[in-house]
Amino acid sequence: MAEKLTFHYDREGDILYIDKCPPYAEQESEDIGDEIIARLNPTTGDVENLEVLFFSTRVRSESFELPVSGDLHLVAER
Repeated sequence: MAEKLTFHYDREGDILYIDKCPPYAEQESEDIGDEIIARLNPTTGDVENLEVLFFSTRVRSESFELPVSGDLHLVAER
């Protein structure tokens, strides 16, 4: 089953956090361009978290893109 995504905006740091799981110390960080940081699972290399820096400057335009792909599915209620 795919993980739910959690979005959190840090207004003071102007960072949008997109999380599949809570961040943890063992994750590896990689700058994937355009001031976006991916936090990767150290074993699988899967993207578990994204940090979109300077988020407020991006939403002033009509749209913005993330340099990642994903599948969207409805999550069944439990």
